Amino acid sequence: MANEKFAAPAAHTQLWRSKMGNLYLDQFMSKFEFEGLTFDDISLLTQYADFLPDQADISTYFSKNIKLNVPFISAAMDTVTESEMAIAMAKLGGIGVIHKNLTPALQADEVRKVKQYLNGLIRKPVVFDENATLGEMLKEKTEKQYSFSGFPIVNSDGKLVGILTSRDIKFLTDYSQKLKDVMTTQLVTAPTGTQLEEAFDIMRKNKVGKLPIVDKEGNLRGLYSFQDVSTLIEKEEPAYNRDSEHRLRVAAAISPYDYERAAALAEADVDALVIDTAHGHSKGVIETIRLFKKEYPELDIVAGNIATAAAAEALVEAGADAIKVGIGPGSICTTRVVAGVGTPQVTAVYQAVKAVGGRVPIIADGGIKQSGDVAKALAVGASSVMMGSVLAGTLESPGEKIIHHGRRFVVYRGMGSLEAMKTSKGSRERYGQSDVDDSKKLVPQGVEGMVPYRGPLWEVIHQFAGGLRYSLGYCGARDLPTLRETSKFIRVSGAALREAHPHDILMLKDAPNYTPEA
Repeated sequence: MANEKFAAPAAHTQLWRSKMGNLYLDQFMSKFEFEGLTFDDISLLTQYADFLPDQADISTYFSKNIKLNVPFISAAMDTVTESEMAIAMAKLGGIGVIHKNLTPALQADEVRKVKQYLNGLIRKPVVFDENATLGEMLKEKTEKQYSFSGFPIVNSDGKLVGILTSRDIKFLTDYSQKLKDVMTTQLVTAPTGTQLEEAFDIMRKNKVGKLPIVDKEGNLRGLYSFQDVSTLIEKEEPAYNRDSEHRLRVAAAISPYDYERAAALAEADVDALVIDTAHGHSKGVIETIRLFKKEYPELDIVAGNIATAAAAEALVEAGADAIKVGIGPGSICTTRVVAGVGTPQVTAVYQAVKAVGGRVPIIADGGIKQSGDVAKALAVGASSVMMGSVLAGTLESPGEKIIHHGRRFVVYRGMGSLEAMKTSKGSRERYGQSDVDDSKKLVPQGVEGMVPYRGPLWEVIHQFAGGLRYSLGYCGARDLPTLRETSKFIRVSGAALREAHPHDILMLKDAPNYTPEA
């Protein structure tokens, strides 16, 4: 019986769990109690539909408290997700997980880039002391890669005394001047409690680009930017995945007991911490969930990776807000052949979903090749899918773009690959080899390769979202909870799989939504 302590809020429940379960799916999977199924082993059956695919709702949840407008997550891999990918994912309605092959400070900076991309009220604006020099300010701006201008200036007591705009310093050459001597002192401010629409009207009326929010004592309590506010009001983007303060959402990966990293990420206003390990059913992960849920109650804690019912039960009982499922299904992962362990992904997801019983969302991590795989993962109970290779080839990925035999490719490597382990402590930690200094003694569980360049992220997500909506249309499910409750499957043979792919032809042109089998 589900522990009520972990029961999902009623408003959320509809989006990640089935109210009645899926008896057909249970009967189907019972036939394979001692077999492992993956995406190519099954096919969804068509059912009556009274709507068109573009009317299907594919919104869902990443974790207990973080909604997604599309069920797509970019993987926490150093050739997949940094700030550029995370920003693009959030703008499309998904979420990105910043990888941990960075120092805690640099990873936190990547998170800040996402959170500062679009703001309502900036509660912790970057400020400078009035006695700092222009040169000191410009050095920090360069070092920390601030992409914005207009900095509030405070005195030694923290009181707002001015604002430094790009106009104030545009023609200055003496960088030894103190900020108090060049800043704008005729300020337009607003009191605490000023809402977005009010701020917009004040800035427009007074023709100012920044609006400091101050309390009765003159202390700075926040800052509005006209560019951000006007975007939010005049160019509302309903697809954007945003927090309560209108900022884009982002998650970040950490290791067990990584207190320094967790603190830095929390300070950067990360939305969720993802405890990212090769073996999530372990003492370190379980203890870290408990510790960080107490230390950061405002953050959702996602944990993985796991591939059994017992592991899922253990993590949800520890307090995880979502569970990441997948050991060995990724295209660059060799865990199943190196260690001889793992569960095919459809079976792994199904077992985790049954064990959790709707208490938290399940993330299917790995093995996604085509958009139809997404539909199958969600139909067996996953709330969302995490993708690596599919997104590694996009413009926004940090992977190196290369030309090979006249075609464009992007370098893609597993976090357990030898190269990743040799160059990053984060990868070694993930695979329990943090103390290994000699590269010849490392035992990798992944490889390095390349994937075809696929263009900007939005094109890939558009095709995957479109394929998923078509799947819901074929299955007669208007939304993902309905798909989970009513989906029906059939087992396919090797011959049937070959039949499903283009056959008996020579393909002349690539399709934007199909990757030929190797």
